[in-house]
Amino acid sequence: MIMHVDSGHDRVRRRGANIAVVAALCLSVAGVPADEALKVSAVALFKEKAVLIINGKRRIMKANEESPEGVRLLESSSEFAVIEIDNEKLTLQLDSKIVSNYSRGVTAKTLQLYPDRSGHYFVDGLINGNRVRFLIDTGATAVSINRDTARRLGLLYRVDGQPSKVETAAGVVAAYKVEFAEVSIRGLSLKRVNGVVVDGAYPRIALLGQSFLNRLNMRRDGQMLELQER
Repeated sequence: MIMHVDSGHDRVRRRGANIAVVAALCLSVAGVPADEALKVSAVALFKEKAVLIINGKRRIMKANEESPEGVRLLESSSEFAVIEIDNEKLTLQLDSKIVSNYSRGVTAKTLQLYPDRSGHYFVDGLINGNRVRFLIDTGATAVSINRDTARRLGLLYRVDGQPSKVETAAGVVAAYKVEFAEVSIRGLSLKRVNGVVVDGAYPRIALLGQSFLNRLNMRRDGQMLELQER
């Protein structure tokens, strides 16, 4: 398996704690009329505080505060905010736009991702309930993480994993085939996902590979990448 990781993607320049960073996210409830859809956008992000527009109303919210519309702000920084709607956590990010369509009582969920300025698709997710930043890599055969991430997740990969070898930017290195109990991104959750732990520093960002992607419906429309549960 060949892994390609670009560690030089653009970073957001900070200009001080008092300067707001503008982001936008639009959320809609699928299957309901447009005038009844829940629409949320973030117009300014601060540490532990965000200015949201919810169904056209301006809400200045602090962390752990819930709006009258049922949107809870879980956390916020100058780069992103995490909100919760109907027990589903969603992240507003600066480098990419994310649109999540969901509906109460509807099992199929769809996630639409847009690339950042470097052309890569990043998404926050969970491995075994622990937060991980993913780079979507259709060329990776499995969900792949490095040894530091594995240790942070508490994985005993040298004990439970199957020894293997992979080719990285640093050459051929030792790796271990493992099985993750659960991998999820934006409400799309899969159980028993095959993974690889590289016994080294690569990949610097976890790769969301085909062992996860192949179990979803995936399509592209221009720059938009859509993932939908089957």
